[in-house]
Amino acid sequence: MSEKPATRNFASDSTVDVSQLEGALTQDDPDLASSAKTEGQATGPPPTSATFPEGGMRAWIVVIGAWLLQFTTFGLVNAYGAFNDFYVREYLSDKSSSDIGWIGSLQVALLLGVAGFAGPLFDKGYLHLLVVPGSLIFVVCSFMLSLTKPQQYYQVSFCLMGSELDWVLAWYIFRASVLSRITSRKKTPVVLAIVSTGGSLGATLHPIMINRLIASLGFHDAVRVNAAMNAALLVVANLVIKTRLPPRPPTKNIVKKIFLDGPYDTALFGGLLMLIGLYFPIFFIQLNSVTHGVDANLALYTVSIIQAASTFGRILPQLTHKFISFPWLLIFCTAANAVLIFTFETVQNLAGTICFTILYGFFSGGALSLIPAFFAMFATDVTEVGGRIGFGLLLGALGALVGLPIDGALLSHHGGTQTTYVWWRPSVFSGAILSASATAYLLAFIANYTKKKKAQA
Repeated sequence: MSEKPATRNFASDSTVDVSQLEGALTQDDPDLASSAKTEGQATGPPPTSATFPEGGMRAWIVVIGAWLLQFTTFGLVNAYGAFNDFYVREYLSDKSSSDIGWIGSLQVALLLGVAGFAGPLFDKGYLHLLVVPGSLIFVVCSFMLSLTKPQQYYQVSFCLMGSELDWVLAWYIFRASVLSRITSRKKTPVVLAIVSTGGSLGATLHPIMINRLIASLGFHDAVRVNAAMNAALLVVANLVIKTRLPPRPPTKNIVKKIFLDGPYDTALFGGLLMLIGLYFPIFFIQLNSVTHGVDANLALYTVSIIQAASTFGRILPQLTHKFISFPWLLIFCTAANAVLIFTFETVQNLAGTICFTILYGFFSGGALSLIPAFFAMFATDVTEVGGRIGFGLLLGALGALVGLPIDGALLSHHGGTQTTYVWWRPSVFSGAILSASATAYLLAFIANYTKKKKAQA
């Protein structure tokens, strides 16, 4: 008899795996972690509802499909730094860095914001009705980008916004809901770790591919080759993905309850601030390398290096959360990012660029991976976890929306017909914002700990 899946789906952006939830909550509230375990076991469907057994070849084929979704869509989104450099210096050179920053910020905002509305659609059984059209939109918009011309700002923006929708509608649902339903509880963390490497590897290889193809074939043919490769991979992904359980009704409305929670609101503020400042080096590192005369070959690899390093940053918390509390890890990673950004203006040579990309990639990946677990720790009941994570991501989308345009406006200085880059201004701004974020996380954690101690007294 197959093991019952220890998960519960929520009407938000994610399904929380019980094994991960226990790890996130045990150190802060053992009773809540225990209730999560009981809830997960109680809501598991009978074995007869499975259309195929836990694990096995069929499950791993689905994992391959999820990995391909990550590689193509999320990998390309995180490769925007390569596009940003090309747009600022050549393709959209008549626009300011702030204007071009809106393209990247809208991508991240869509990624986080729409995710909060995707879960209910999956609950109603619309997996393939989301993934298939999303894949078509992604491919069509990718090819449409190759038809744009230099200085066509709005056409370029529209194509990149469209390509974002596939990841929002498909991957968030698939990673959070489908994977945890087709594998056993023991294998779920391993499977999620494996699939997450798809996004990291995609974000590592896409910039290399794009930069090299632009140099040899030109921008338009480079985009076509990349789009054709992604189209082929998405066809395979759509053929193999499959969900296992029938749709479930949405959970009760908890908006009023969680927004009257002071410690949680403080954590939300910290998340908003973090996403305002975090993406500046990720999207501007290649431009920084090129403008400072760093070796041309290395400059083209900076986005890839920072994304490769983030893979290790995302994995480490999963290995250490039983020994170090999630909040302390998040506070430390956020503070480390703040310190690194303060030094970004001094990164002007080969050695500094390599050190910065590795360190910032590691700590930024760690911070991003810890946000959902941190929001989950403020739940007073297991049914609140998904809602709290979803609202956190929705609010974080606002931070991501405004952060890069502000950085771009601070960065560019227009003197007549010539544009110069003043790197210390966005570095100080983003560093100060991340410092405030780490402080808000610390205050939220202390307030929540104090609140629970008083309740237990």
